[in-house]
Amino acid sequence: MAFELPTLAYDYAALEPHIDARTMEIHHTRHHGAYTTNLNNALAGSEWENKKIEEILAEISKLSLAVRNNGGGYYNHNLFWEIMSPSGGGQPRGDLADAINNSFGSFEKFKELFSSAAMTRFGSGWAWLMKNGGKLSVTSTPNQDNPLMDVSEVKGYPILGLDVWEHAYYLKYQNRRNEYVAAFWNVINWEEVNRRFKGNR
Repeated sequence: MAFELPTLAYDYAALEPHIDARTMEIHHTRHHGAYTTNLNNALAGSEWENKKIEEILAEISKLSLAVRNNGGGYYNHNLFWEIMSPSGGGQPRGDLADAINNSFGSFEKFKELFSSAAMTRFGSGWAWLMKNGGKLSVTSTPNQDNPLMDVSEVKGYPILGLDVWEHAYYLKYQNRRNEYVAAFWNVINWEEVNRRFKGNR
């Protein structure tokens, strides 16, 4: 069964003023749409076309660069839309909050590390909060790579991701990535991040 572009749980304008509606529309329909189409085309007729995206990413070194780029783009954006919400922001609670404090010392320290990962990723890529066993860590990856890939330098299960490709913010923020990263904290859906944290991985 072909991969499908997901429907967002909120309107394109719902994350205003932090992420503008035009960027959301282009990002979702054109960029994520293209990754989805190109992934399906790259897998068509192969033994991989009916596998789950996580299974594909786990053995991405065996596949083409087209699958790596578009499979990563497909997965990463699926996560990205879900970990944002019009009612997001604030700080996590419960088990996730405890894990962040245990892993980083405090939420503010985590926020500093995550923002730094997003700001220092050269060119295009992603910043991640990931889980490996019960331990949390922060990393970043180039292009559309993610920590699920067997080629990733740091591996784990991503529970929070920030897209720092220019197409994610340039219409509103131009070259001011720092303002975009700061704005992101106002839309994080901590309930969804906590759900991912409590998952089986």
